[in-house]
Amino acid sequence: MMSFSLSKFLFIAAATLTLAACGPGTPVLPDEPQNEPSATNPENSGSNGSQEVEGGAELPSVTPEVPTLEPATPPMLSEREAILQKYDYVDPTHIVPTKHLEEAILYYHKNKTSLKNPSVLSVIDFSQKSTQKRWYFINMNTGSVWNIHVAHGKGSDSDHDGFAEKFSNVSGSNASSLGFYRTAETYQGSNGYSLKLDGLSATNSNARPRAIVVHGASYVQDSSVIQGRSWGCPAVSTAHRDKVINMIKGGSLIYAAAK
Repeated sequence: MMSFSLSKFLFIAAATLTLAACGPGTPVLPDEPQNEPSATNPENSGSNGSQEVEGGAELPSVTPEVPTLEPATPPMLSEREAILQKYDYVDPTHIVPTKHLEEAILYYHKNKTSLKNPSVLSVIDFSQKSTQKRWYFINMNTGSVWNIHVAHGKGSDSDHDGFAEKFSNVSGSNASSLGFYRTAETYQGSNGYSLKLDGLSATNSNARPRAIVVHGASYVQDSSVIQGRSWGCPAVSTAHRDKVINMIKGGSLIYAAAK
C-alpha cells in the first residue's frame, strides 16, 4: 500500500511539472491582418490615380520632394565630445540606450536648424523585444524621457517571437526600416488619425511610397506582451496614438536603430 501511494505521488508530481513546463508563456498579440501594398502594383491604385496604401487609406501618388539633411558623418572625437556635453541634461535617469541616444543627438545637433519641430527627439530601439517600452520620446528642452511600446513589421520578425531580426527599405517587404526619419503631415486613414514620415537615410528612403506611417493599432497594447506585427509601420496603442502624433508631428526627428 505504501509503495502504491508513493508511486501515485511521484506520477502526480511529474505530471504537474510537465504541465508547468508546457504552460503558456508571454502572450502574443495578433498581427495587422493584411500586407504592405506594393508601391508599383497598379492593382493598388485608386480610381483617381492615388496609391492605395497603409490600412486602405489613400495618399498622393506624387511623392513630395524632401529636403535632404546633411549626412550623419561622425565628427572628430573632440568635436563629438563637445557636442554631447551640450546635451548632458538629456535623459537624467539613463533609460535610453546610450549608443543610440548619442548618435541621435549628434545628428539632431547637426541638423537642428532644418527641423520645424526640434522640441522632441525620439529613438526607437529595435534591438529590444517588443515586450519592452522601446520607443523613447525626449523633451529637448528639459531632457525628460517618456517611453512606450511600439510594433515592428512582419517582415522583420518571421517567427513572431518579439525580436526584429532583419530590416528592409523595399516595397512589399512588410519590414521595418532603420535610419533617421522626419515627421510630416497628419491625415485620417482607415486606422484613424495617422502621421506620415519621410526617410532621411539610404536605409529608409522609401518610407513615404511604402506608406510607413505612425498610427494606432489594436494589436499594440501598453503591457509587456509580444506585440502584433505591422506592415513595417511604427504602430502604437490606440490609447497613446493622439498624444504621440501631436507631440512629434510637423518636423521632428526619429531615429530607428538596432544593434
